[in-house]
Amino acid sequence: MCQHQPQCPSADSADREAAHIAAHHPEQGWSLLCNGVLLFEDTGELLPDGRVIAPHRALVTAA
Repeated sequence: MCQHQPQCPSADSADREAAHIAAHHPEQGWSLLCNGVLLFEDTGELLPDGRVIAPHRALVTAA
């Protein structure tokens, strides 16, 4: 799917979120990456094979 050089990380790689954005819909809270991953604003992900990655944003603690 990716036409970039060097190629973006695959959907199976640990750094899959580093892929370029192919479609961005902030009003709906998601972006499609060029590796086929749907990235949601809550940091959850839907991989092309249907696997779900739970949201994983850092917890903010009061100082």
